[in-house]
Amino acid sequence: MSEGDVLSTLRVRVGAEDVHYGGGLVAGAFAMKLFGDLATEATVRLDGHEGLLRAYEEVEFLAPVAAGDFLEARATLVRRGTTSRTCEFTVHKVIEGDRDGGPHARVLDEPLLVARARGTTIAPKES
Repeated sequence: MSEGDVLSTLRVRVGAEDVHYGGGLVAGAFAMKLFGDLATEATVRLDGHEGLLRAYEEVEFLAPVAAGDFLEARATLVRRGTTSRTCEFTVHKVIEGDRDGGPHARVLDEPLLVARARGTTIAPKES
């Protein structure tokens, strides 16, 4: 795999158990968990090892996420060093749940970028 390749993609539904704030909103930590899962999968794919997420250079939360939303998260390889791998992570909302808690939802015409980050993982040299 080379720079610019998408290494990992996750699609998840935000559940009521993830709500942390009024209005059914979830904390930014939900996106951070997705970034961590993406980094782990990326390192496994590249190195056959889960590696260790060393640092985030930048994290931005750009739009609210609530229970019932469907999110798509991706990790794209930006740089591959001897033992480090730098990825750009994005989370897009692709379906918006009913804000009143009902069974209705709508597919968004265009995915909405809700969070992004850049992070570096480290794999053991022997991997």
